[in-house]
Amino acid sequence: MMLSRAKPAVGSELQQTDKGKKKGKSIPKLDELLTQRDFTGAVTLLEFKCQIGESEEDTDLWIGYCSFHLGDYKKALEVLKVVSRQEGCYPDVWVNLACTYFFLGMYKEAEEAANKGVRTGIHETIFKAPKSRLQNRLLFHLAHKFNDEKRLMAFHQNLQDIIEDQLSLASIHYMRSHYQEAIDIYKRILLENRDFLALNVYVALCYYKLDYYDVSQEVLAVYLQQVPDSTIAFNLKACNHFRLYNGKAAEMELKNLLDNTSSAFEFAKELIKHNLVVFRAGEGALQVLPTLVDVIPEARLNLVIYYLRQDDVQEAFNLIKDLEPSTPQEYILKGVVNAALGQELGSRDHLKIAQQFFQLVGGSASECDTIPGRQCMASCFFLLRQFEDVLIYLNSIKSYFYTEDTFNFNYAQAKAAVGNYKEAEEVFLLIQSEKIKNDYVYLSWLARCYIMNKKPKMAWELYLKMETSGESFSLLQLIANDCYKMGQFYYAAKGFDVLERLDPSPEYWEGKRGACVGIFQMILAGREPKETLREVLHLLRSTGSTQVEYIIRTMKKWGKENRVPV
Repeated sequence: MMLSRAKPAVGSELQQTDKGKKKGKSIPKLDELLTQRDFTGAVTLLEFKCQIGESEEDTDLWIGYCSFHLGDYKKALEVLKVVSRQEGCYPDVWVNLACTYFFLGMYKEAEEAANKGVRTGIHETIFKAPKSRLQNRLLFHLAHKFNDEKRLMAFHQNLQDIIEDQLSLASIHYMRSHYQEAIDIYKRILLENRDFLALNVYVALCYYKLDYYDVSQEVLAVYLQQVPDSTIAFNLKACNHFRLYNGKAAEMELKNLLDNTSSAFEFAKELIKHNLVVFRAGEGALQVLPTLVDVIPEARLNLVIYYLRQDDVQEAFNLIKDLEPSTPQEYILKGVVNAALGQELGSRDHLKIAQQFFQLVGGSASECDTIPGRQCMASCFFLLRQFEDVLIYLNSIKSYFYTEDTFNFNYAQAKAAVGNYKEAEEVFLLIQSEKIKNDYVYLSWLARCYIMNKKPKMAWELYLKMETSGESFSLLQLIANDCYKMGQFYYAAKGFDVLERLDPSPEYWEGKRGACVGIFQMILAGREPKETLREVLHLLRSTGSTQVEYIIRTMKKWGKENRVPV
């Protein structure tokens, strides 16, 4: 968030000519258009003057200035580069050219232009571009872009207690995620300059970043009352609606903006395209986001999120692997991608990197008490399998995520991992997502909860609904073994019987034998219906082991003695 740049030159008032007069109307003056911030009108007027041969010495500078403020940085760059090659050009042109490079993301070129020597005269005397507050502010921002802390502090020390410098400092605070510090500067300036209405937008943006969406809306309303057609303010309002309500509500706000033909700011079109993809839950992501990856910082992150939602973890990793994270959101997303890839590939290295990123964010002073910060610490402990600690963090934020399926999935797993199967089952059953409910991790944990909560039949029904696969075989093993441990021998026997038929291993026969004997003992103790004996004998007869005949003979003998049909 950098201020509009200082004017490259002080232009003389354009005089009307007979050619410029129309019946009953006069051509507006340049100063009037600039005061109204009608930069499109100003450019049109200046170019018209050039066409009729009435351009003045500083006309090109004004065209560059207006193009810059319209967000047409490429045009501003072309104009200023031409002016910079002229003999005797204003030395300040180089700083303005550097600002244009900066907004085009050409940071090395911006630094070179900001420190450029200007050649003039026959003997090519070299004059250094004059040092100025604008130059210092620009170099301050470039040091931030280059992650050069030493130079950043040097330029920071050169800042003065003037509005432009303090606004520049606030923008650096914002980009370093020091939102409260930025708010303090904006509010202090607003107290002394009530007419600086645009600062309300910056304050609202900071509150948005702090997740105070209601407060952001209130502050934003102050500005929109005075400037109802502001592109940036409308866009922020839409983003607040997205967070507070849903994507449809947000899209309606942007529709109002798109329908407003009076908006002259072309630079926001790409931002609006980007945000519409987000509001529409990724619809059109592959058509819009790839071209914006190097234009809007969030585009890369949202494209990564899109790939994650499509289960294309490798593509998400390829897109983010070279990104050096500098904000909590970037650290978190890089952690999520590494965690997903680590689980998919069974890579301890990726899981370790994810755990470190989560710990870095969750343990930072600025994030430790935020919801994302606590989620990060929960994720860190989850990867470390310290589930008691996971629950400490998730319990502190669960009221915010009562209906959020992903949160409940992780919360239920942590509950089950510490043995709280009753509550874990309740949370698992809150999940509505079919994708999660068909995931093997979900099915296996829910089956275990059912068994531990003495509902083995429901666990068995989970298995029956699955198609035959490696995962169904694993679930069957879990059900058979857990039921055996819990003394639920009937379903343990059924499980081992199927396992034995799929894989005639001695291990499964031993499990089935023990479970069948367990059922027989429960029948003897009156804890299982006598009629179950017939099914037990059926299960035993399907086994080819030599031991089975002796067991069957013993059970049949008892059945005859107790008049149980076998």
